[in-house]
Amino acid sequence: MQIILTLEQKKNIFIELGKFLSQFSTVKSLKKISVLNNELFFKDFMDLIELSQSHNGWYTKENVLFAIHSWAEALTEENLNCWISAYNFSNIQPKTIGLILAGNIPLVGFHDFVCVILSGHKALVKTSSSDQHLLPFLAKYIISIEPELKNQITFVEGKLENFDAVIATGSTNTSRYFDYYFKEKPSIIRKSRNSVAVLDGTESKEQMIALGEDIFRYFGLGCRNVSKLFVPKRYNFDLFFNGIFPYQDIIKYEKYANNYDYNKAVFLMSNFKLLDNEFLTIKEDASYASPIASVFYEYYDDLNVLKNRIVTESEQIQCIVSNNLIEKSIPFGTTQKPQLWDYADNVDTIEFLLTL
Repeated sequence: MQIILTLEQKKNIFIELGKFLSQFSTVKSLKKISVLNNELFFKDFMDLIELSQSHNGWYTKENVLFAIHSWAEALTEENLNCWISAYNFSNIQPKTIGLILAGNIPLVGFHDFVCVILSGHKALVKTSSSDQHLLPFLAKYIISIEPELKNQITFVEGKLENFDAVIATGSTNTSRYFDYYFKEKPSIIRKSRNSVAVLDGTESKEQMIALGEDIFRYFGLGCRNVSKLFVPKRYNFDLFFNGIFPYQDIIKYEKYANNYDYNKAVFLMSNFKLLDNEFLTIKEDASYASPIASVFYEYYDDLNVLKNRIVTESEQIQCIVSNNLIEKSIPFGTTQKPQLWDYADNVDTIEFLLTL
């Protein structure tokens, strides 16, 4: 007979997972005696972190540890209480939710997974071929804490079948396929988005250094990475380039360097005017999605006109970074540190799951 876990039990499972993840750091990973089932999982997870780059060349140890640390900071009792207190979980009818995950950055689909488990549904998970190891490992860890979760979590390699609703994340092109294939099911279908920074020239060097984090973390591969700058007419890019200079070592990574060389060559052959600091090209362009190792920029004359444009084009934008210039913008350096209640595409995943 299947046991129905209470919301409190499920919350405590993720608190314990947060404690487990908190042991792993870009500075020094430190094993803690108090963490549940550490003898079974600590060394294996360290080994998996070391091997991540062999599974996906973009998953450097530093970036994998950054993602793990971000989740450790998110999965605290205080954060979980704050998050789930906004919802009524009492009338859930458990269903099977298909999850089709992206793999552009480490653990990018983990938030959907947490939402499904907390909501009391079953997770039928199809991982990306680019990220097939981290989430299954964490699923094994939480099942070791609460074996009943084994009945709620299934990973599939082939076609998704026998599900009641779906959450699928992919590119704008794949979203058309998802829309057609899942048209008979309740769904959240996510397309490509990009993040922007709105500058006015009054930013500090410290803010520009933080903006570098928003641009270069995960090599710029995430939808929360800043790929486009809006700047006023006659903006002086000197402060921007001085701010991002500490990230110059990114060019030493071969995959990034290859993209930098290729995209720069394509731009130059097309006679585009570029600003370049030998590890990032800056190009004036109306598009939001810039190639790896480049950032687009666009001038604005009137901030109010820009605000209206951002509202009109909001479906293309994931995050907005500014010094309080734009409503609901976030501080420099925080794009890759979302809170549990920061939903992708501003679609409330928990609310969707509670209404099925």
